[in-house]
Amino acid sequence: MSDGRTAEIMIAEARKAFWVMVGLLGLIWVVQIVNWAAGYGLSYSYGIKSWELDGLPGIVSAPFLHWSWEHIEGNSGPLFIFGFLAAYRGVKKFFGVTALIAVASGLGAWFTAAPSTVGAGASGLVFGYFGYILVRGAFDRHLIDIVIGLVMGLCFAYQFTGLLPAEGIGWQAHLFGFLGGIAGGYLFRERRAAVSSGRGGPPSSSGPASGSAGDSRSALLKEIEDLGL
Repeated sequence: MSDGRTAEIMIAEARKAFWVMVGLLGLIWVVQIVNWAAGYGLSYSYGIKSWELDGLPGIVSAPFLHWSWEHIEGNSGPLFIFGFLAAYRGVKKFFGVTALIAVASGLGAWFTAAPSTVGAGASGLVFGYFGYILVRGAFDRHLIDIVIGLVMGLCFAYQFTGLLPAEGIGWQAHLFGFLGGIAGGYLFRERRAAVSSGRGGPPSSSGPASGSAGDSRSALLKEIEDLGL
């Protein structure tokens, strides 16, 4: 596939990722309006009820529900940023990663939170996407994604405090969502076919160090060029 065709595919996927996140945030805000009008009864009814079997369906519904305007406002920015970065490589893969994060976050909170606790909010997804983009570059061996992960880790280092136990915060959903994102980076990594060394001949004996720096630099430049930067 030509470089131009690769760039077109990546740009198309990035556009899809943008609109998917716009649609997801729009849906969450519509649900918030209805939830607010109902006195946040939806969060109590459809959130994750710890240690109660009838609370397990909340794993699906809880990410769309919040407890206040401040709660949804605090989640919306990071959700869009991390979600877009998680999706721009491929929306189809993104949906699989999202499902894994939601299940890991929801089940983790269900098992470890205090009995009868009701949890709701998109923060499990936020921390899951955060974990995913931190490790995706390493698993996929895309240098531009390694750079993105490092930059996001430095710019949003304060997010790591949300993984620690804290009173009144659903840190369990944060922690297990984050772990789910890391697992997603591994499970949904790109599988690359082994490169042969010609028509059945032995591999080159030039050695791994000969040109490795140049190869890495060329790969990074190609990644940036594919993104249209």
